[in-house]
Amino acid sequence: MQVSENHQRYWQKNLRITAILLAIWFFVTYVIGFFARDLNFTFFGWPFSFWVASQGSLVVYVVIIWFYARYMNKLDQEHGVAEEE
Repeated sequence: MQVSENHQRYWQKNLRITAILLAIWFFVTYVIGFFARDLNFTFFGWPFSFWVASQGSLVVYVVIIWFYARYMNKLDQEHGVAEEE
């Protein structure tokens, strides 16, 4: 089965953005969480490291989801595979 060049470009862009966003997710989840233990001051009555790990990462996750959905909608339209609304 031959895959068109358009289809190959679509999947290359899809895999590239997925890899980038997963790298950001990994960094926020594990790297920042690991080094947040060194931030020893209180923030609104909670240790700042707790706030970073629980609240800051959730904001980043929502931004990642929003960006991926927006990017994929534009990519779908660019390659002619968008759903009709």
